[in-house]
Amino acid sequence: MNRLSFFVLPLLPLISRTVLPQTSNPAPVPPAIAAAKTIFISNAGADSGLFPSPFSGDPSRGYTEIYTALQHSGLYQIVSDPSQADLVLELKLTAPYGPSSPNKAEGASDPRPMFSLTVYDRSTHYVLWTLTQSINVALLQKTHDRNFDEALNALVSQFELLSRKAPSATP
Repeated sequence: MNRLSFFVLPLLPLISRTVLPQTSNPAPVPPAIAAAKTIFISNAGADSGLFPSPFSGDPSRGYTEIYTALQHSGLYQIVSDPSQADLVLELKLTAPYGPSSPNKAEGASDPRPMFSLTVYDRSTHYVLWTLTQSINVALLQKTHDRNFDEALNALVSQFELLSRKAPSATP
């Protein structure tokens, strides 16, 4: 251990506390999210190779399900024209590569499907928030589909909690 380490190491806890203050208060959510009454839902699509296997249906399945869930929640009026909305929600299903287990031999990786819901302020077109939800890996088609539905329901719940509205019942 050199002399500099001897003097600097004891100071690291003090330095880290001043650089990154610990707080129990979460950062504020943009007020436009909580104030929204109307939303437009945009389908940003899905990566290729996800339909009809491992997931049944077609690439618009996620869009159809989130549209239906938010419509049934009754918390928002869904409009058919983005210019009429307070918020624009963009749903995308991606499958970026990542290890499915930390002990993959020789760096092999598998696609890890996930939903991304980006919330835009319609008037400014700025991104206000992005939520992501991974879809658990499965071996059977039925389990893939159940995991797909569970991930999408979790994403809807996250959005409703973000906007401080009560989560809807699962359809």
